[in-house]
Amino acid sequence: MLIPTSILISFLLLFPITEAKVSQLDEEAHALLLTAWWSNQHNISNRCNWPGIRCNNAGSITEITSPPRNNYDTNNSSKGIDFSAFSNLVHLDLSGMELYGFPKGLSGLKKLEFLNLSHNNLKDEPGSPSSLANLTQLLVLDLSYNNIGSQIRNEFSMLERLVKLDLSTNLLSGSIPLSLSHMSNLICMNLSTNQLIGDLPTTLFTNLTKLETLDLSLNRFSGLIPQEIGNLTNLLTLDLSLNKMVGPIPDQIGYLNRLTSLNLNSNSINGSIPSSIGLLNHLEVLNIKDNQVGGLIPNELENLVHLKALDLSYNEILGVIPKWISNLTQLDDIRLSRNQISGYIPSTILVHISHVDLSTNKLIGNVPFQISNVSYLDVSYNNLAGPIPKQIGYSNRLMFLHLDSNFFTGSIPSSIGLLTEMEFLTMGHNKIDGSIPKEIENMFNLIALDLSWNRLSGVIPSGLFVHAQFMDLSLNNLSGSIPSVIGKNLTHLDLGNNNLSGNIPEGLDSVTFYNLECNSFLNGNYNNCQTQENQSEYHKNNSDKGLSTLALVLIIVASVLVSFGSIGIGICVLCARHRRRKLKEKEEKHGDLFCIWNYDGKIAFEDIVEATEDFHIRYCIGTGAYGSVYKAELPSGKTIALKKLHQTESENPSFYKSFCKEVEVLTEIRHRNIIRLYGYCLHNRCMFLVYEYLERGSLFYNLANEMEAKELNWSKRVKIIKGTAFALAYMHHHCTPPIVHRDVTTSNILLNSELEAFVSDFGTARLLDTDSSNHTLLVGTHGYLAPELAYTMNVTTKCDVFSFGVVALETMMGHHPGEFFSSLSEPFTQNLLVKEVLDSRIPLPNLMEDMQDVVLVITVALACLSSDPKSRPSMEDVANEFLASKAPINFCFSDVSVYQLLN
Repeated sequence: MLIPTSILISFLLLFPITEAKVSQLDEEAHALLLTAWWSNQHNISNRCNWPGIRCNNAGSITEITSPPRNNYDTNNSSKGIDFSAFSNLVHLDLSGMELYGFPKGLSGLKKLEFLNLSHNNLKDEPGSPSSLANLTQLLVLDLSYNNIGSQIRNEFSMLERLVKLDLSTNLLSGSIPLSLSHMSNLICMNLSTNQLIGDLPTTLFTNLTKLETLDLSLNRFSGLIPQEIGNLTNLLTLDLSLNKMVGPIPDQIGYLNRLTSLNLNSNSINGSIPSSIGLLNHLEVLNIKDNQVGGLIPNELENLVHLKALDLSYNEILGVIPKWISNLTQLDDIRLSRNQISGYIPSTILVHISHVDLSTNKLIGNVPFQISNVSYLDVSYNNLAGPIPKQIGYSNRLMFLHLDSNFFTGSIPSSIGLLTEMEFLTMGHNKIDGSIPKEIENMFNLIALDLSWNRLSGVIPSGLFVHAQFMDLSLNNLSGSIPSVIGKNLTHLDLGNNNLSGNIPEGLDSVTFYNLECNSFLNGNYNNCQTQENQSEYHKNNSDKGLSTLALVLIIVASVLVSFGSIGIGICVLCARHRRRKLKEKEEKHGDLFCIWNYDGKIAFEDIVEATEDFHIRYCIGTGAYGSVYKAELPSGKTIALKKLHQTESENPSFYKSFCKEVEVLTEIRHRNIIRLYGYCLHNRCMFLVYEYLERGSLFYNLANEMEAKELNWSKRVKIIKGTAFALAYMHHHCTPPIVHRDVTTSNILLNSELEAFVSDFGTARLLDTDSSNHTLLVGTHGYLAPELAYTMNVTTKCDVFSFGVVALETMMGHHPGEFFSSLSEPFTQNLLVKEVLDSRIPLPNLMEDMQDVVLVITVALACLSSDPKSRPSMEDVANEFLASKAPINFCFSDVSVYQLLN
């Protein structure tokens, strides 16, 4: 039977089409295998069911999403993947895949609508025509959390269909190009956490009228907020925080009647709060914190009936707290601290709000304790007065109550024992009298209790020390025996200037008693300890208040603290956790104040004064961030270094806090590469720390001085870097809780006569609480700070790792590597040789061991400088790398490039 011609022709035509389809599918399968991301998948024919893979009906891949971490081997994954085979791809998500360059073949993905390359290590310039400009169907582009530098390219304007553009958390510089204003379909634009500068272009607010989210926070934008912002009537979220915006908030902000979140905090905005904000009747979050806004809180804000969070703190706001705030029934968080607000606290303001911070104002009267829904209440540093009513016990949700630094009188009501959820209770610096109610023992969740600087009398309840971790009862008139029963959590206790007797409770890390006539101080017996000052003298004026609150802040920040008073003379004993083990040594030394530090010879305050001729300038060898450093030779012949706060500095709370923090950290740690603290003196007229003396001074000085730098040959420099690494590894991984230095610089690394490194200056150090967040204020030295601290205040050990990387490079280069940083993204880096960046004042290494060590140090330093904290090694990894035995090098040192080590 003959086959009809028409059927034959159809068959012949059909066959090559089918073959083409098979060829394309095979090409996709081959490209998929080359990624090595699905190495645990063995059935290629089932690829459409692999994790993160989706196909169309013909079996062609339309969606690729990064597989779960346990599905691929990051060590073998390709860095140069070619995606040109996936011509039907619509959705591509490679976030967090450790890519170091833009994938090849992107420009051929004509159907691509979704592209997410966030959380990688991309360094190529965005928007290049070869990779992104041809993706005309793109709706979503996310390049956030990379290392993309240079300016925003004009090619982005070619992506006319784009509805979401996220370039946040990169290294973008320059101003916003006018071309972005042409992307009229944008609904979400996020340029936050970059280095963008200049005024905000008015065309941005004229043309992008579909925007619902605009985030320009954490840049360096300056100038006024444009009045044209009123054109963005579809905005739901506007964030201009953490910039350098000036001038007033424009009235046109009131046109944004769909806005739910307005964040303008941390700028230099002045003027008053415009009444037009009251027109934003959908607003849920209003944050104008940390500006220069003054005037009154406008009554029109009463219309914000959906408001949940209001933060006007750290401004110059005047007037009283409006009574109508209690009408905002959705409000759950109000922060008005650090203003000039006066008058009374409205009686109904605390009825339904959970978080209330009214601290550091000029409020008067009493606190209305109808606060059944409040969990956090801070009214410290005001002029509040009157008794604490017994109704406080009905506030059963209270977890944080700060009443310190006011003028509260009367006794502590016994009903306070009903607050079983309480964690932090501070009533210090008031005029509270009577006894400590026994019912306070019922606060089973109590972490910190501060009743210092009051007029409390009577005995300490026997069970008071059972639950809390930090307790300050100093500067009262307490008497009787010190309770002998303590809980497992109590580590720090201050009972200074009370009429107490008895023994130190065993197991404490630190006990502070500042009674001057405790003759048996070192033996742990406190019989006949007499108060040296009249208690009333400490209430002369409100400016003397603050030390107890400082101690509490430290507890909240770190959860383990040392409490210090401001009264006392002489060098105080450093009672650390080794107390019981060292008690026998103390007795054998007959009260040697420094015996726990293995220091021979008793030192008294008078010895220090005599050795320095009352801190004469001739003994001053340098000045630091919060004190001067003196060199003193004691009668025993021992040379010591003294860091002393000047009178004006000792009155500064931030300097005092740093001073106390240094003592706190150095009493907890021992390491051969960490400076030793011999003792300290905390007196309101003379505060100083006593250190071992290190002859060669700072690493910074030795690198800056021509003669000293030439003495630092390569082996000595490597030794210094290794010593620093070992000290940081000890702090991060062998201390409980871990300690973060937060200011690792060449100025804070000291050298002894043998050129050994010692990490010093722990005034900004932080004890990490592993069970909670570790947010804090930004501290440290410019040029050494980790880049993530520009957009998050969360402190981690990886912040020190970055700083260590800077120090390591600085030691190798002989100067700060600032310009070197900026050149790393430049093309010529591929040809930059290691020998060209080394300190030219000393000869290049010629010994094989030195060559190997220099290459290792620079390799480790570059790894530590990764902008992604997760990509940085830990200090323990660094230390182990330095300790590991090394195979002989198989390369020519003079040919090694920075690019090789960087990759």
